[in-house]
Amino acid sequence: MTFLGIEQSLTNRRWIGPDGTADRLAEGLAQRTGLPLAVARILAERGVEADEADGFLTPRLRDLLPDPLSLRDMRVAAERLVATAVKGERVAIFADYDVDGGSSAALLLDWLRGQGRDATLYIPDRIDEGYGPNAPAMAALAENHDLIVCVDCGTLSHDALAAAAGTDIIVLDHHLGGETLPPALAVVNPNRADEDGALGHLCAAGVVFLTLVQAGRVLRGLGRPEPDLMAMLDLVALATVADVAPLVGVNRAFVRQGLAIMARRRRPGLVALSDVARLDGPPGAFHLGFLLGPRINAGGRVGRADLGALCLSCRDPREAGRLAAELDMLNRDRRAIEAAVRDEALAQVEARGDARLSWAAGQGWHPGVVGIVAARVKEATDLPSVVIGVDGGIGKGSARSVPGVDLGRAIHRLADEGLLIKGGGHTMAAGLTVAEAMIPAAMARLSDLIATDLAQRTGARDLRISGLMECAGATPRMYRQLEDAGPFGQAAPAPRFAFADQMIDSAGTMGDNHLRLSFRSAGGPALEAVAWGAMTGPLGPALIGARGRRFHLAGKLDLSTWGGRERLRLRLEDAAPV
Repeated sequence: MTFLGIEQSLTNRRWIGPDGTADRLAEGLAQRTGLPLAVARILAERGVEADEADGFLTPRLRDLLPDPLSLRDMRVAAERLVATAVKGERVAIFADYDVDGGSSAALLLDWLRGQGRDATLYIPDRIDEGYGPNAPAMAALAENHDLIVCVDCGTLSHDALAAAAGTDIIVLDHHLGGETLPPALAVVNPNRADEDGALGHLCAAGVVFLTLVQAGRVLRGLGRPEPDLMAMLDLVALATVADVAPLVGVNRAFVRQGLAIMARRRRPGLVALSDVARLDGPPGAFHLGFLLGPRINAGGRVGRADLGALCLSCRDPREAGRLAAELDMLNRDRRAIEAAVRDEALAQVEARGDARLSWAAGQGWHPGVVGIVAARVKEATDLPSVVIGVDGGIGKGSARSVPGVDLGRAIHRLADEGLLIKGGGHTMAAGLTVAEAMIPAAMARLSDLIATDLAQRTGARDLRISGLMECAGATPRMYRQLEDAGPFGQAAPAPRFAFADQMIDSAGTMGDNHLRLSFRSAGGPALEAVAWGAMTGPLGPALIGARGRRFHLAGKLDLSTWGGRERLRLRLEDAAPV
């Protein structure tokens, strides 16, 4: 049902609120548990019953952690990893260049150091080598190492892993697998074709953590000391959020407990990154995804690929500070490159007018930003999006999907049909390499492949509202009560509130393309709002000169600490004139 009667907002969306049944469920849950109604609404949306509320609000890892041995090849992988540490063998870690890969590598580096062992870190250059293992790198590593552990990659790298003949290889991954496995001692991946998918929501760092849990059991059986795995949950939380893994099941416990570990500021790399990001207070899931994650990714996108992993695993605060400062500088460079590519890509998408797939390709587009531009295009069009940078007749692209469309599987199909040189990924994100001449045909076929999924989507342009909120009720105490139902992210969206009939007190720009405003209801206190990137869309221009006018506003609450003072504000997402 429409909320506040809004059929078409400033961003061309219809507002949808809870129906009568949802209201009654939430009210009944609030009465039986004593929880605030706003919290009860979240639990009702998640299907949580009254007797399950306490367990949901305080997710404990020991209750939710799956048995590592439920994953195929886990026993072999854990035992081989322990044997390497016990014997002092030479080990190399081959990792992807994103946050998940860097966090996974840092987890293994930490664990091995706890066993008194060092490892070689190898992260491929995005431009020169591309994603995942490649034959020359694997052959070179095999010459000098007894074990190679591939993290967040490797499941589809048959030829590259074959080049490391004579050296044991363990793959710890979460990307979709093919019909056959690569030549490795162990492939631990919940998304292997022969797995049941029950743990398919794990990111690679989650798979690595489960492997270390099993390795701890092996160490215990040998009478050897075990590292403190709980202290490593900060890295698992970071990777889970930054890789947009669904915040369900054990992932909720990973993130909730990982954020608590991170708040203790004991990992020099994360402390330094938090400082350069000017994070003044305990981190939340939002900060991991939008402040820390982009900086860690910047090294792999436009700089040196291993900077993120080196920063995360660094033990020297001064060196961590230097690495974090370099990543922060690269992130600024990345934003400038991204803005130029984004504008060109959106112009192509608008001119093409495809109702099912938003795609764009350009000569010389930096391959380090095509993924984030694909995400921006997806946000602007609410359609699956692909952005491809072309160089030397070869296009390298990234794809981002919308809920309900399995883009990773569709891109696997394109590769199987020979329209791509290679391609892979998971449901919401994928990568591809394609001959320039084949780009139009590949994109046309991809549009056809996702047509059925898109047809089954309902309310794609609906904005779902959790309920009404008054400025006077938006307090730090209320925010913390809501956070008990978190963490919020993929598959567990934060509650979105509508503020009805609000007068705009002031509105102005912040930075290059953000909007800042304050608003209030009649006779009530004012609340500040920030709309990120609003000046590049319809929202900012419509509100920038709206002082004294009245609007319905919708968004999510955000609590920040600055100079020791807490400040609650609205992350504004949409508005409609009264």
